[in-house]
Amino acid sequence: MTAELVRGQNHPLPGNRLEIRVSAGTPVVAAVTLGDEQGRVAGQAGADRQSGPAPGREWLAHPGAPQLPGVEVPKQAAAEHRLAVDLGAMPEPVHRVHVLLALPAGRTGAPANFGAAPAPHLAVTTPDGAAIAGYTVTGLGAETALLAIELYRRHGAWKVRAVGQGYDGGLPALLLDQGVPEAREVAGEIHEAVVREQSRSVDAPLASTAPAATSPSAGLAPPAVATPPAGSASGTDAAPDAPSAPPGRVDYRHPRRRAATGAAPATPPTPSAPPSPQSAAAPPVPVAGDAGGWTMEERLHNQIWGMFEDLARTVAAYRSAEDFAQSRYDQEMDALLADPRTRGGPAAEVARDEAMLKQVALVDQARAVLDRDLAQLTAESEVVEPALPPAFAGWENPTWHAYEVPEQPPLAVRLGGLTLPEAPELRIPLLVRLPLARGLWVDSEEDRGAAMDVAVAIAVRLLACHPVGGLVMHALDPAGSAATVLAPLYSGGALALPPPAAGAAGVNEVLARLTERVDLVHMAIRGGAADSLPPGFDRAEQLLIVNEFPFGFDDRAVNQIRYLADEGPAAGVHLLLVADRDDASAYGPVLDPLWRSLLRLTPLPSDHLADPWVGHAWTYEPALVPPGSQIVAQVLRRLAAARPAYGM
Repeated sequence: MTAELVRGQNHPLPGNRLEIRVSAGTPVVAAVTLGDEQGRVAGQAGADRQSGPAPGREWLAHPGAPQLPGVEVPKQAAAEHRLAVDLGAMPEPVHRVHVLLALPAGRTGAPANFGAAPAPHLAVTTPDGAAIAGYTVTGLGAETALLAIELYRRHGAWKVRAVGQGYDGGLPALLLDQGVPEAREVAGEIHEAVVREQSRSVDAPLASTAPAATSPSAGLAPPAVATPPAGSASGTDAAPDAPSAPPGRVDYRHPRRRAATGAAPATPPTPSAPPSPQSAAAPPVPVAGDAGGWTMEERLHNQIWGMFEDLARTVAAYRSAEDFAQSRYDQEMDALLADPRTRGGPAAEVARDEAMLKQVALVDQARAVLDRDLAQLTAESEVVEPALPPAFAGWENPTWHAYEVPEQPPLAVRLGGLTLPEAPELRIPLLVRLPLARGLWVDSEEDRGAAMDVAVAIAVRLLACHPVGGLVMHALDPAGSAATVLAPLYSGGALALPPPAAGAAGVNEVLARLTERVDLVHMAIRGGAADSLPPGFDRAEQLLIVNEFPFGFDDRAVNQIRYLADEGPAAGVHLLLVADRDDASAYGPVLDPLWRSLLRLTPLPSDHLADPWVGHAWTYEPALVPPGSQIVAQVLRRLAAARPAYGM
């Protein structure tokens, strides 16, 4: 049974040798990029530009250079394509295979964009034509190039994912996003190669049932008709006065486009059913650190972000399928009510029941796929969490009891966990790279005391992630309201910090000192003398905790806070702000850039963080110390004990 995917959905691949059949209804250019764990082209560093392709191009197959290890693409633009893929022949750095489609440039009579063209369909098959998965790319508009699907490797097994990401900027924008060097020049070379091949539209034959012969050398097959997608619109589904498709061919008119007469859109593909135990291999056993990277820390970091992306994609696929099921049900109900003959009576009741059953069946199928993916991600999380180092782990993780002061800062630090409503029990760690690229803002609107608790927990975590003396902390508490919360940081002289600055004079003195530091570092960098700072200059990272902002801060101090938020991270000065944005309303729009530049965290669970792939509103939960736990005091004691060893 073919799995007809919706955007974001994935499906396991049963073998290494595959064909990807493209049916676009209009001539398109097909290309493939080979990417690393992050999806960027996995180009060989230091490629010789005189004797070989530019870095990145040796991992791009296109009509002008159609062959790569394990991949071959057609040399011309056509309405029907077959791409050959051998995943077993992929170079070791390759973790993702991206299939790209673009409209040829300057072709007379060609659609201006994908919104004016039939919806492209891609079918992943075995070399003998047995269908594995299909995907119809719907919802396109002004885009002239798109990333259609990706084949990606997780836990040693390959899967296909429906992506459908379009680009208004065309092929140059798509290649630039893929990390291809000189993207605009490469796009021009591709279009020139298509012109040289005298690109033409290839009409599909009326029938084709025999398996295509393959090349023993590269597993390639000549162009032929693509397998019609399940659930796509045919000539009989079109409006009565719409032009019908030629006999023996499938009409791939864009499902979102309507004819001038107001014909209803064609039915989009239905979500796939979960693979049966007889037809699908058992899911791979998760392993901690099963991702690319030079060290275990880097591999765990990349694995966590892979889990984050997988959860985002599978939930997006489920929501898309659920929306489609509801939309189809509403359309069928509208059609019943629009016809006086079907508004009432036994036949109408039967039709309503059938429409409801179809809706429920579609949602159940989508939920089964989601549950399958969630079970795999949950199993992976149960393996990964115990293996995390302290910087990546929650305060409740036993790894903190074995904490030792590091000699070097870690790759990243955990600031909390992220969840989605469909899987509230599955928490993905929110990791932020070090050194911090922007400041942090803990919103105190709902609970001022809890906000300061979160800020102190973050401060302790950052201190624990640096060698002794690697991070110096300052605190601004004009009214002294956070003295009790900050007390553990000063008790026993563990951190040798100055007391929190109180009053206008204390606040201005600290801000002036840090502002001068940022100015000095930036002048040294601009003058090319970053290593020639004055003798005795403290090169440690600086963390400034600001409580109850903007109470007790005059206009000069407010401007200095803004300056530190914008320019401080590049100079090693980082801001940890505890504030309620509404309290700053008296300043009008002056402080709006400040809030936008900071990463907002909340003391209570809140769905305010969005991912860059599908825009989910993730629920953020802060990394708080468990009630009654003494782990913070234990960590601070170990930091204090390590001070003499470092000559502090």
